[in-house]
Amino acid sequence: MLPLFACHNRSFYPRVYYDQRSFLRRSMMPDHDNNPLRRETLCYEEFGNLYLNITNRCSARCIFCIRNFSDGVYGYRLRLSREPSEEEILRELEHFDLKKYGEIVFTGFGEPTCRLDTVLRITEWLHKRGIPVRLDTNGHAALMYPGRDVVAELKAAGLDAVSVSLNAESEEKYNRLCRPAFEGSYPALLEFTRKAVMAGLRTRMTVVEQPGINIGECERIATGLGAAFKVR
Repeated sequence: MLPLFACHNRSFYPRVYYDQRSFLRRSMMPDHDNNPLRRETLCYEEFGNLYLNITNRCSARCIFCIRNFSDGVYGYRLRLSREPSEEEILRELEHFDLKKYGEIVFTGFGEPTCRLDTVLRITEWLHKRGIPVRLDTNGHAALMYPGRDVVAELKAAGLDAVSVSLNAESEEKYNRLCRPAFEGSYPALLEFTRKAVMAGLRTRMTVVEQPGINIGECERIATGLGAAFKVR
């Protein structure tokens, strides 16, 4: 879910909490003597939010994704040797003053909805504590879970906001750039966005600026669906 340019546009490194050997809480800033790329990252702070990196699986292979070129961003390792269990995620979250963050965001080095049931249960746990939750997604979930109303389930769990990667103004361009695993991924993400807006979720669509992509047309598509729009 992370675009390539994300590793170049920060002059600082976020705090990171996670250790692959013990899943014990860590709070550290990188320095020349202690390279945090040796450790895997579950939670990291930025923009006043707490971001959760719960999987490296994805239903797309975007040509601009940082995972094609690196094991991490901001000096931290996001490529996981294994996925943390729900219990391990909750144990990490219990160490934080969660109310200090603007949002808890499911994002990271993969597509969070590849672990949809985990996203739902963690979202419900956070919602019961009054913590705003956002999902960053490619919008393919309905194709991954046929027969389920994914947006309705997310809303029922307490999700507040969703950010959907649009990335192109046509299915042909989208397939070339994002190389999705499923046929019909582009119309599926548009339908996911439409349903999210109708469900009352705070919804935006994003585009990673690439040669040949018509940003104005992408914005027209997003606003036509009732979503906000952002160029990453």
